Amino acid sequence: MMVELYRLQNPVQNYDWGSYDAIPRLLGQPVPSPDPQAELWMGAHPKGPSQALVAGHWTLLPELIAASPESILGSAVAADFEDKLPFLFKVLSASRALSIQVHPSIEQARAGFARENRLGIPVTAPERNYRDENHKPEIICALTPFYALNGFRNLPEMLDLLQRVDSQALRPHVDAFNLQPDAKGLERFFTAIMTMDIARQRQAVTEVVHFTDIHQDEGMVFEWIVELNAQYPGDIGVLSPLLINLVRLEPGQAMYSQARQLHAYLLGTGIELMANSDNVLRGGLTSKHIDVPELLATLRYDEADIVIQQPQPAADGSLAFSSNAREFHLSIIDVGPVRSFESVANRSVEILICTEGEVRVFNTASGQSLDIRQGESFLAPASVPVYRVEGMGRLFRASVPD
Repeated sequence: MMVELYRLQNPVQNYDWGSYDAIPRLLGQPVPSPDPQAELWMGAHPKGPSQALVAGHWTLLPELIAASPESILGSAVAADFEDKLPFLFKVLSASRALSIQVHPSIEQARAGFARENRLGIPVTAPERNYRDENHKPEIICALTPFYALNGFRNLPEMLDLLQRVDSQALRPHVDAFNLQPDAKGLERFFTAIMTMDIARQRQAVTEVVHFTDIHQDEGMVFEWIVELNAQYPGDIGVLSPLLINLVRLEPGQAMYSQARQLHAYLLGTGIELMANSDNVLRGGLTSKHIDVPELLATLRYDEADIVIQQPQPAADGSLAFSSNAREFHLSIIDVGPVRSFESVANRSVEILICTEGEVRVFNTASGQSLDIRQGESFLAPASVPVYRVEGMGRLFRASVPD
């Protein structure tokens, strides 16, 4: 079949934490939207596959790939990932906090998916933890100021915060943690507070919020505890800023999260890229299914140094972010009056979305061109040897590392 550049049509996920303006504004739709729009998905995940415009007809992306995997993905990607697109690309917009969550390793995902299949839990069931067999490392780049929690804090800093708030309900567990201030002590402390009975959890949250409400002008940690309690009153996840690194990303900055690392997004809009998975284990701050034992069994109990990335110039003229994921690579393409972009030859599959301005994309082999405006996206198959981008705009690109 003749392989060209393909315009994409992408599904929106309407989760209750989404915003009513960011995604519809990006897509040129009326604002506010009738329902909260949380995520725009670009990819081939069974829960929400994109459609590609092929010869005037919309075709599900998984079907397009299945018809000619090597042409679309490239021979190396097709071989490495069993003829499947290995990444899921998103625009994410949160008007309030997402769940405190962790993603499994690939071994845990395969075991959990098989176990839930044996139990006969439908893949679409709300109580399902594992919706596929994949892990989910991910990177997010801020489009607006973006707040998140990511990875356990430095342990002395965590203990200092816990002792400052001086909750009677937490005190025995904090004292025990103080006697063993290491990864094992953290595991015991976190397990203890996550498995306390609901009444004691609510007492702890009430005590901590009372303290932080008085002291919230002393920093963002205390401000966010008050805010999270306003969103999810009494939820044990309200205590998360005491335990997890609080991060603010400025537009253009990015942050990478590995499998088994506790995290939550709090507020803002960003471009997110991940392995092609929807596996999430939740522990709080959500109306969705929570599975504390599975979350506790999945977590890594070590301190995390969070690196805030600035995009770095790449050899092809793009601006790139780094990660150790084999499934994806995130980069930015900027074009203007005296600056066009030309892709390298011998690349694999790519998906690009325009977040600012308007560009024209040329398939240099066939002469085909696409006009791509803000909010629009397209698939660049591996068999399109080179494409060129002209105009005035910014595109985010999802690709697969060499």
